[in-house]
Amino acid sequence: MSVHSEQKKLSDVNIIENSKDILLRKKQKAVALRYQPEFDSAPKILAGGDGEIANRIVELAKQHDVPIYEQPDVVEALAKLEVGTEVPPEFYQIVAEVLAFVYSIDRKWESRST
Repeated sequence: MSVHSEQKKLSDVNIIENSKDILLRKKQKAVALRYQPEFDSAPKILAGGDGEIANRIVELAKQHDVPIYEQPDVVEALAKLEVGTEVPPEFYQIVAEVLAFVYSIDRKWESRST
């Protein structure tokens, strides 16, 4: 990874801050997604990285109560995509599983607060 791309990925981390974001994590890798169906035709890669960048992404996700989905194969696949790009159709099935997980957590959380 070049210094430029590493800096870009680290600077993108600060946008992981709302309920539309999802963090996917593998021990030393992390990928953040956002999907807003009213605005986006597909989920987008918000940030990604390994090592210290992954740790920072995870830290920010926890600070903002962003759901964390730990599935190594999914992280490996999505980590190959460029930050800022939409998830291509060949990844829709994988991302649909992630979104289903997140939506189930959201429903459980909402039912506990009422």
